[in-house]
Amino acid sequence: MSESEASERRDLAATFEDRDVAASYRLRPPYPPETFEILAGLITGGRRHVLDLGCGTGFVARPLAPLTDQVDAVDVSAAMIAEGKNLPGGDDPRLNWIVGRAEDVELHPPYDLVTAGDSLHWMDWEVVLPRLAGILSPDGMLAILSVVGYVAFEDPAMRDGLLALLRRYSTYKEYRPDFDLVAELERRELFREHGRTETAPVSFRQPADDYVASFHARASLTRERMDPPDAAAFDDALRQLVLERIGPTVELNVRATIVWGKPLRTKMTPEL
Repeated sequence: MSESEASERRDLAATFEDRDVAASYRLRPPYPPETFEILAGLITGGRRHVLDLGCGTGFVARPLAPLTDQVDAVDVSAAMIAEGKNLPGGDDPRLNWIVGRAEDVELHPPYDLVTAGDSLHWMDWEVVLPRLAGILSPDGMLAILSVVGYVAFEDPAMRDGLLALLRRYSTYKEYRPDFDLVAELERRELFREHGRTETAPVSFRQPADDYVASFHARASLTRERMDPPDAAAFDDALRQLVLERIGPTVELNVRATIVWGKPLRTKMTPEL
């Protein structure tokens, strides 16, 4: 990763430290319950000790904690962790919240599973992946998760309109909707996939205004990074699109993809 690319990712990651972003994170669709059954099945070690990287408000860590002995939930944003502690399951004694960067935060290995839910994008892969190779137990896996919510009925006009708005207003001009993170990590010889699966879709309903506001919990569309007129124009255009194509309540089909495998030690692992 070039220094300019790493710098851009650090800047984007820093947006999650904003309290408004942390507060609006609850509006994003959650992982389906099946996700956590799959993750629990990947834990084969006796300690059942899990590391959740880029935990945010604990979308993965909080539901997973009851299925483990301990989850170390790491995020660079103190605001995200503060929000997560006040959400359901945030006070589970098996959940250990840690503020810090995945690249150099003090950890407590070995881990039987490392999870990264829609978070590896913003990290320095050439540092983080080799580090994970050194802190996993011999049979431990890295699980890379993503969750998406699609409008419950097929509507090309809604899909194309949303994509056009994202391309126009995103502050991350390298945005590529077809970007395949796992393929890129394998191309760089930082990860070797062992398997993947997808959950069955579950329904998630929310008011149109919450659906619109949820986009500001994404790094490239945070109000902190957007010019106020652009943020207002994005909201107005998306709200109009939603009301015209869907109505006052948005129903999403939400599904998660889980890819698991081994991070590769291609560089010297930092001291823990």
